[in-house]
Order: sequence, then C-alpha cells, then structure tokens
Amino acid sequence: MLGVLAAAAAGLWAWRRWHYPSFWLVVAFPLTAISVRATWRKIALGCHLTKKRQRFWFTTVPGLVASTGVVRVRRKWQRIAVDTKPFMWLPKPTRYGWRVTLHTLEGQIPADYADAAERLAHSWGVHAIRVSSPRPGRVVLSATVRDPLIRVEPLPTSPDLLKVIVGRLETGGPWIIDFKTIPHWLNAGATQSGKSNLANALVQGLAPQPVALVGFDLKGGVEFTPYSPRLSALSTTRDECVGLLDDLVALMTSRMALCRDAGARNIWQLPDNERPMPVVVLVDELAELYLMADKSEKDEIAKTSTALLRVAQLGRAFGIYLFCCGQRIGSDLGPGVTALRAQCSGRICHRVNDPETATMTLGDLDPAALASARAIPAETPGVAIVASQDGQWYRARSFYVSEQVAEHAANTWAHLAPAWTDVVAGHVPQMSDADLAELLDSIPDPRKA
Repeated sequence: MLGVLAAAAAGLWAWRRWHYPSFWLVVAFPLTAISVRATWRKIALGCHLTKKRQRFWFTTVPGLVASTGVVRVRRKWQRIAVDTKPFMWLPKPTRYGWRVTLHTLEGQIPADYADAAERLAHSWGVHAIRVSSPRPGRVVLSATVRDPLIRVEPLPTSPDLLKVIVGRLETGGPWIIDFKTIPHWLNAGATQSGKSNLANALVQGLAPQPVALVGFDLKGGVEFTPYSPRLSALSTTRDECVGLLDDLVALMTSRMALCRDAGARNIWQLPDNERPMPVVVLVDELAELYLMADKSEKDEIAKTSTALLRVAQLGRAFGIYLFCCGQRIGSDLGPGVTALRAQCSGRICHRVNDPETATMTLGDLDPAALASARAIPAETPGVAIVASQDGQWYRARSFYVSEQVAEHAANTWAHLAPAWTDVVAGHVPQMSDADLAELLDSIPDPRKA
C-alpha cells in the first residue's frame, strides 16, 4: 500500500515537474476552484467586502439565542442583520492561475476590491491578484498562482508593421510595443535594470521591418554604434542632435504638405505608392539633452527641447515615433522634460534609484503602479511596470537579447536601412501591402534560432 502511494506521489510530482500546464488543468485547478468557492464567504468577510442586509431568521424552538448571539428569539420568525457576500461565478482556469467574476454589492466600486487585492492574495495563497471591471456591477479577479516573470523565453516575431513583441506580461500574455497604437514611449530605469536590454529587443524586432531607424546616443555612441548598419542616422553629441532634430522637423513639415495636398489626415490614409516610410527615433540618455553646464548652453538646450517637443506633438500623424530612454527623469531638468512626458502615452519604468523618476514616469497613472515600480528587486533585471495600450498597467519582463544578437540582426537587415538624405528628400522606394506581408512572413522565429 505504501509503495502504491509512493509511486502515485512520484508520478504526480513528475507530471507537475515536466508538464505543468496539463497538471494544472486536470488536477490542481479543480481543487483550487473548490477551495476558492468554499472559502469565499469567510475571506470576503475578513477583507471587508460584505454588506449587512436584513434577513428573516426561522427557529422552531423559541427562546434560543439567535445567530448574532445578541438577542433571544421569542418568535419563530425574526428579522436580523446578516453579512452578505458578493455573488461569485465559477472560477475559470488561465495559463498561470485562474479568474473569477463577482457581482458587486450596493455602494461598492472596483477600487474597493483593488484595495483588498493584496489581502485576497495572501488569503488564497497566490502570487498576486489583479482587479478589472469589464462593465458596471461586475469585477473580475485574476489570480496568478506563480510568478510568470521568473523565466521569460523568446516570443514569436510579430507579423505587423511597427509592432514588436519584446517580452511577457504578468498575465502570461505577450508584451507588445505597438507604435501605431501608442506612438511615443518613455522608458526609465537605473543601470543594470534592463533598460538597455529592452532597447536591444526593440532594435532586433524593428530591424527586419521596412522602417527608418534614427538614433540619439548621448553616451558618445557606445550604445547604438554597433547597430549603425541598420540606422539611417546616428547622433552622438548634442550639437549633432540639434541638426538631426532640424531634419526631423523639416521632414515632418514636408509630410504635412503631402497629406494636405492629398486630403489625408495622416500618412496611413495615403495610397501605397505615395506613403512615406515610417521613422522610429531611439533616444538614449534623455537627460543629457537638457543638462546645462553654464548659461552659454541655454539657447542650444531650448532649441533642442522645442524641436523634440514638436516632433512628439505632431509626429504621430506623419509617421515619426519616439522611444525615449533615460536613467534620471525629473522635473529639475526643466519644463521641457515635463512637456515631453505629457506627450508620451506609453510608460515603462524599470528599477530606479530615486522615487522622483518613478513619480515622473508613472505617478499620474496609478499610485499602486508607483508602489510596484519601487518594489522591483535588483536581482530581477528586465522587470518593469508598463502602461499598456488597454489603459491598465502591468508588471512585465523583456526577454534577454544580448548586444551580439541585436548587432547580428542589424547587420543581417542592413540592406533595409535607407539613406537619411533619401528619407528627408522623400526618395525612399515605397512598398505595397503585399510586398510588406511577404517580407514580414519571411522573418525567422527567434525561438527556432
């Protein structure tokens, strides 16, 4: 008998170890669902999610103490106040846990459940609980049993233009940077936090696509110079950045005239043979554009700040997108940084050394996101708080892309890099939708590589 039990336990352990998804669906989730439903009343009461309601209490023996323990029942029917829990539907399995829909009680809002999310996670013994509300009166609790960001494997290449899969969200879904949906991004992070690794993943994902890449590398070129074969232009000093920004403003002005003459609101409404090539601007060490050593640099900084802000305000409609990275992003850098930050709808905050950078990056989104950003441990590089395109924020982790892999991608697809003079002059050959689909389909899967 003991041998049979030991063999069964060993089989279950091996099953869980080598094929956890099937083990979770067949064995672990049914037991978890039963436990969640059985303990919901007690946990809702402990997390202050219940409401007092009047109910009739029936007893066949008058004189007994009622369930409240306060009054004595003198009649068979007694109206008393009882704690009512929110109605819970059956839990549904997910890849890394489960989710369940609740009906909110009168006077409750989703924020009440979000405030109790940490208590709910500890009560059920899960890694985290996230709260969402698909419609009024409904709240969805999404539980992750174990952290899906501990190990992140490369995801398949996205088949869409200007869309790059750079990692995985805490929900188990792909972390996608889509410039068409969110045109401008702000990426903050301290040294060794994963900020540069995310830029490598972005370069690797954009290199096979028919887009022009422009680099602003204020570290003297040490970050983006290895990728120069795929870059149409690269600036390594502030003087060079001023000239390149002037080119971007001129390019934006010429595309304005092109769209106006064609009666289009943006370049995506133009015919294929007239649509100019999209431009993605990668900025590293954003603070260097605003730092002033003496008053002689004041005019140069003002010119740089104004040009970059114009690109951020007007560039989306004309196919110019920004991805700005920096270790330190604070209001002390001047009003130009604050104005640029307001134009960047995409927010990514890795581990930072000072709370002001986290506040500048995420502070106006959700206080809980700010607290989560400051709680990222140093031993988990690549983990960040992301403001996603669905209006919510998530913990996410980019998959590891070494400098060698990104450099190899830049050299492999160097033939797709148009000359910057051709981009500014509008002489870049156009690509039809059929040719674009064929090119994107030919991109190899990084998991197989």
